[in-house]
Amino acid sequence: MSGVEWEKALWKPLPFPDNYIPREAFLSSLRTNPNFQPYTYWTLVRLSGAITQHLATLFTFLAVYVLLKEGLLDSRLLIWVSIACFILGFAVWTALDCTIRAQVDHRARLVKATKSSILLFLALMSLSPVLGTLTAATSSDSIWALSAFLFFLNVILADYSARQPGLHVQERLTSVLSMNAAISSSVVLASRLSDDLSVFALILFAVQLFALFPLLRHRLQASQAAVQYLLTVSISILSLLLTISISHTVTTIFAAALLSVSFVAPGVLIWAQRFKNEIRGPWDVAVPKIN
Repeated sequence: MSGVEWEKALWKPLPFPDNYIPREAFLSSLRTNPNFQPYTYWTLVRLSGAITQHLATLFTFLAVYVLLKEGLLDSRLLIWVSIACFILGFAVWTALDCTIRAQVDHRARLVKATKSSILLFLALMSLSPVLGTLTAATSSDSIWALSAFLFFLNVILADYSARQPGLHVQERLTSVLSMNAAISSSVVLASRLSDDLSVFALILFAVQLFALFPLLRHRLQASQAAVQYLLTVSISILSLLLTISISHTVTTIFAAALLSVSFVAPGVLIWAQRFKNEIRGPWDVAVPKIN
């Protein structure tokens, strides 16, 4: 056995056990953190902007709901704001398409988007009287608990990744479940409003925030860093202004959460990188190399 040279090749007939490794070669191939790519702080801050935007969007919706329920916001104004946001978002989407594809039938896309918007508008308007009485026999405590649980699922299951322009990526199951949870929670909350027009306005606003805006956010995440920072700061300031008109305590907690997600969490991850110690060696399962 001593006259035969050992090789790490199970397909060769060698007089060694399959788990045999020479003493002098056992630690010669030891590698520490072979695939480790250190993060930078501001890169993590930029990537955390998607989570910050989602939380700000959620609190914006909750603030609008409270304002509607207390009679401090006109439902007709909310409808016009939703329509204006849709037009602005569609214009931004079209502008992003123009930067990556020269041949796009914008007229056909505009006609399709208009038809879909009108159908959605009419469907929500016709369903508003039904949705307004959906939870009439349910106690308010159960409604608040169910809504909080659904929004928690929305935050946990949301897709915070970026989408490269020009690529048609199939939606993940978790992102679909996240959107359904948010819309379901919005419907449950809307059923507690006093009139059908408020129900319609809130559901329409929820569709803008939880179904359409995430699609645009994925596209904007692949753009320049300045655009992402501007979007994050704008949505955060808007949500804080709406929340502070309702409760200073909630605003303080919400602001602390945004600061923690945007600045504290990236710093903790940078600090934790020093403790990463992944060891690779000849005892690992062989990885085939295919040319």
